[in-house]
Amino acid sequence: MRNFLNGLIIYLLFFTSNSLASGIHIRLSQVGYLLTDQKIGVVLSEQNLDKNKFEIISVQTGKAVHSGQLRRTQKRLNNFDFIYDFSFTEFKSRGEFSVRIKDSDSFPFEVGASTYVGLVDTLLQFFKVQRCGFTSPFFHDICHKADATSLLFGKRVNRQTEDVTGGWHDAADYIKFFNTIAYTTYTLLFSYDYDNQKFEFDKDKDGAPDILQECRVGLDWLHRAHFRDDLFITQVQDMRDHEVGWRLPENDPLEFDRPAFTGTGKNLIGIYSATMALASRIWRTRFQDIEFADKCLASAKQTYDLRNDVPDLDKSGTGMYQDSKFEGKLALGAIELYISTGGQEYFDDAVSYARSAGPDYWWSWGDINSYAHYRIAKYDPIFRDFIRQNLDHFRNSSRKKLFMEGADYSWGTNHTLMGVALQAILYKQLTRSSEYDSLLYAQRDFVLGKNQWGVSFIHNVGSNFTKYFHHQISYLKNGYLPGGFAAGPVPKEALDSYKIQYEKRDKYISFQTEEGVYRDDRMDYVSNEPTIVANAAAIFVMAYFIK
Repeated sequence: MRNFLNGLIIYLLFFTSNSLASGIHIRLSQVGYLLTDQKIGVVLSEQNLDKNKFEIISVQTGKAVHSGQLRRTQKRLNNFDFIYDFSFTEFKSRGEFSVRIKDSDSFPFEVGASTYVGLVDTLLQFFKVQRCGFTSPFFHDICHKADATSLLFGKRVNRQTEDVTGGWHDAADYIKFFNTIAYTTYTLLFSYDYDNQKFEFDKDKDGAPDILQECRVGLDWLHRAHFRDDLFITQVQDMRDHEVGWRLPENDPLEFDRPAFTGTGKNLIGIYSATMALASRIWRTRFQDIEFADKCLASAKQTYDLRNDVPDLDKSGTGMYQDSKFEGKLALGAIELYISTGGQEYFDDAVSYARSAGPDYWWSWGDINSYAHYRIAKYDPIFRDFIRQNLDHFRNSSRKKLFMEGADYSWGTNHTLMGVALQAILYKQLTRSSEYDSLLYAQRDFVLGKNQWGVSFIHNVGSNFTKYFHHQISYLKNGYLPGGFAAGPVPKEALDSYKIQYEKRDKYISFQTEEGVYRDDRMDYVSNEPTIVANAAAIFVMAYFIK
């Protein structure tokens, strides 16, 4: 590690004076690769490199240990008329390396990377920063101790209070949403359930795996949010939160004026019952906590039984995080209840809802049909085909793109790309097929630095990482944000429409395109805001690479 750090310092000095001047920019994962990974880089160049090779340079010795041929592509990006890719998949030596092309070096990276354990832990730390209420938050004090100060039933305001303290703030703001807290809690539980051996680390030494300790924050809030048999708290605080100005959560002037929206729908019943049913199994087997397991399962069953008596979709709240469909989430609730109880009626429901849901050709907090299809495919392999249809769509999209992104840029791009990778992992587990490995590696490497900007979107991970998040606590704590994961690039036209007044000059201006813009600027709440949902998906994906 000492040699790696020394090499990094030497490299950064070299990069500033040499690589930028040469107009050659090498894009790779800044974390690194497992020995058996596909290892593919991209070169953006202002000069013709047809007769040049790439070399793998040992950071420890400074000597070339491998070389290979650059492959010219037909793609262009701004003033970079010469675009190449190169593969060093066959290179399987352990150590710290960089890639050298002519007189330019890449950022350093590892082969045989052991950093994915630390990366998963880093991503998990973000949730401690996002904690609200009496949950032992990190980086700020106890906050929002009176949630909620009133309840909204449609347009009718009821001045009664309800205890919905706790949970996680959604992103840079201090609003809490049922939909994203439920999705996040389920995804963290699913990650543990998928491969618990990778998540048994207990950094806090409190006897519980750190990921399940975080899940308990979400579960306890969801129980509180289920404040009536037929009704949920769907959101705490309104859009005034965005108008107050930058402050730490414990200094929120609206602390004692935080209304809660109420509502219900098949979509919310689906994700809630799925989360509670899965939690019941984990707490029953991992902790032998029968009381809490029974509480979760009873709540899941009682809530699911109301599905035919509620609207298809909840429409409460301020219009944020509103689902457009319910079938996939209800299928997920049904299959998790089947796994927990063995009740045939739940399985029959799951199959019916999942067929109706079909592939969604996307991934976000509201597009999670593949979770249900994966669970059901364990019993009926035909449901693997829905995931395959998604992956074929993503792969077709990736083949048109320089960095093989599986989806077009939109608000929350990096979350969607992590969802593409997640689905590739699930399909591989079901089929043992390596058909979508290239797609999987490309999404992982994109968020870790193999993108046109050459930036790792995870704070303090890699050599050139996001530093100026749109995040209040981070800004007020001198820019530090453990586990911060930027939302990622968006189309220029979409970003321009928000008329953001940026604080810093655009250091990536040479790499911005009409298709994609990313700004590492705290004022950019579109491309540079971290969210709990993106971190949850990234935790699952990065844990897959812990070997």
